[in-house]
Amino acid sequence: FKIFASNPSNARNVLDEFIVAKDSPIKSIADLKGKKVGSGPGIQNATLAKAVLERAGATGATVVELAISQHVAAVAAGQLDACYTLEPTGTVGRLNGTTRVLEAGVIAKYVLGDPMAPWFGGSASLTTAFLKKHPEESRKFIAAYARGIELIRTKPDEARPFMKGYTAIEGPMTEAVPLAAYTLYNEFTPSDIQYFQKFFDLFADKGIFAQNVDVASMLYKG
Repeated sequence: FKIFASNPSNARNVLDEFIVAKDSPIKSIADLKGKKVGSGPGIQNATLAKAVLERAGATGATVVELAISQHVAAVAAGQLDACYTLEPTGTVGRLNGTTRVLEAGVIAKYVLGDPMAPWFGGSASLTTAFLKKHPEESRKFIAAYARGIELIRTKPDEARPFMKGYTAIEGPMTEAVPLAAYTLYNEFTPSDIQYFQKFFDLFADKGIFAQNVDVASMLYKG
């Protein structure tokens, strides 16, 4: 497949975070030593949670996979001491007064090694087979996708209402949650690709990938 747009989280657009109960005495990720910490389901979420805990000095923490929709309730009820999660979870807990964000932008800081680094945690892609078989349709689809990204960038207030009905984000959250940002295939800088590669390398280092994956070769060229 080829990636034609990717969703970065960074200091300006933070989507990844650790949350704790509103009145929890925990002040830093390092304080999660020996604690029970939740993550979203799946190998990516669990691997990232463990990597951040390890690099933040939270030795002996246990990671439990749990549906992200249950993170706020589990932390608020004391079933978990904290959760590595993604927005809008932190916003949900803040608005209902049950949880607070312990630290945000954790992948950039602890995995990529720079709090200002872009973390490309998700992407929009098309298979190579589809691109070859339907080149014109692919170009039109990518152009339409780019128009959506431009709307979010230039007219965020106009874009926010579209979350209702098209995503799980409803009500007051549509005005409070951080908007997703995307980097198009022709906007990636060499530095962006380097950080993207470092993210993929974590999974090779942990044995999740059978071999190293070259990010640059997966980017759509137009």
